[in-house]
Parts: sequence; C-alpha cells; structure tokens
Amino acid sequence: MSTDQFPGWHGTTIIGVKKGGEVVIAGDGQVSLGQTVIKGTARKVRRLSPGGFDVVAGFAGSTADAFTLLERLETKLEATPGQLARASVELAKDWRTDKYLQKLEAMLIVSDGKDIFVITGAGDVLEPEHDVTAIGSGGNYALAAARGMMDSDRNAEQIARDAMAIAADICVYTNGNLTVETIRK
Repeated sequence: MSTDQFPGWHGTTIIGVKKGGEVVIAGDGQVSLGQTVIKGTARKVRRLSPGGFDVVAGFAGSTADAFTLLERLETKLEATPGQLARASVELAKDWRTDKYLQKLEAMLIVSDGKDIFVITGAGDVLEPEHDVTAIGSGGNYALAAARGMMDSDRNAEQIARDAMAIAADICVYTNGNLTVETIRK
C-alpha cells in the first residue's frame, strides 16, 4: 500500500554518525498514523551479519518495504563479502530497474564501520560529505544538530543521541525511544 492511499502515515528519524573510528546508527521508535501514535517502541535499526561480515542498517518508510530491502541487501553482501559499497550499488540498481522493487517506499542508512551510505529508491548510493547523515521525518533536524556537534569533544554515540533528542523535541513524528547500534573498524 502506498502512502498515497494512506497519506496520514508518518514517522521516524534515523541518523548515522561517523567519528573516531566508529559509526553509530540510531533510530527512534515512533510510528504514527495521522495525529495518533500507533507504536512508540518500533525497532528501525538492525545489525546484519551475512557471512560473518558486520553491517548496521537503519530504515525509514514502510516497514514491510524496508525488510524486503534489508533481505536484498543481505543477499548482495553474501555475493560480495566485505564490499558494502558494491553491494549497496547493486541493490540500488535493482531497486531502480525492477518493477516490483520500484514500488517500495523506504530509505536505508547502512554502514560497515568504515563506510556509511544512504540508499534510495531513486538509484542513489550517497556517502555523506561531513560524516553524518539522517533520513525520515525528523532527519533534517537531527542532521543539523549533529553537524553542529561534529567539532565538539563528543564521541559518535553522544552526538547521535543528542541529535536525536533535539529532533524528538522538534518533530512530532519522532520520539526519544532509541535503538542505537555501534560498529567499529
């Protein structure tokens, strides 16, 4: 079902912060329908381990669509072990060209601890310019807050948590119930 059919579906903020040899991906737990919070404890950040290769992924958008994309990403990672960039590009190519996948409404932030990417249905695999990226309804708030903290003495997790707290204070579709995953290389 598309958001055109249910235009009141909103929710989520996912942030990725790379600093000091680690990457932290954090996501809030809120899912809303119109003005109603449907769930406050959703888990939108996952650790994937295809073939023993650790990857952390966070998603914004339709949950079913995101899980479909995460499964596809795991398959791509199994085919290209240790090559997150290549697996991400292959997923984006499939997403852009496959008629079934084109209808999926989600975005992903993925990291192997060395690289961090945003993967979109438009065929984009974007590497953040300033080692921080965010997606979802509160993504711009979290991104701005985190960018402002990158030169501080805070580590990646502190920046992600503080930026998410700021986003939760501003965006009504974001809450403070966080899932945080850290990955180091």
